[in-house]
Amino acid sequence: MAPPATEDERVILNGMTWQDYERLLAERGDLAGARMAYLDGSIELLRSSFQHEAVKKTICRLIEAYADERGLSLNGYGSWTLKSVLGQRGVEPDACYALGVPSGDVPQLVIEVVWTSGGVNKLEIYRSLGVGEVWIWERGAGFSVHVLRDGRYEKAPRSALLPELDLPLLQSFVESPNQSQAVRASREVLRGG
Repeated sequence: MAPPATEDERVILNGMTWQDYERLLAERGDLAGARMAYLDGSIELLRSSFQHEAVKKTICRLIEAYADERGLSLNGYGSWTLKSVLGQRGVEPDACYALGVPSGDVPQLVIEVVWTSGGVNKLEIYRSLGVGEVWIWERGAGFSVHVLRDGRYEKAPRSALLPELDLPLLQSFVESPNQSQAVRASREVLRGG
């Protein structure tokens, strides 16, 4: 058995139409595979590495544990395909969430893990779709929070959606090799232990 990929696999197809993007989404269907994004005639196909997926899953588990500990009604929607036919923009985030039931066609929070740099400008896609907040976790840099204000993203020191969440504390658990231990340690800190 081959060892898991250590880097993401990314292909950019240029000179593509919105119809090409829709056709690729339809052909893939609900099967697991490369996530797709479309922006300005470029289609990005991304197959995440083992490490990318591990970090994403750890972040999700930590956010969900935080919400549970604080009694928040947080709903996760995985890599929901977000798109605008009129704006001809589409993307499948690493993960996305809403507090309560999402109002409209987009989540309130998107999580993106950048393990391998490059690709289409996903922030531009999220901006045009009206996603209120995007957290980008980048290997070697940690979290950056982008909050949509007046039609553009502003970098923020903390989440507007979850303002009491201590992102540096969350970051301290993200690269743990054991997700369950990271979640238990996080819960202990949240409980004041």
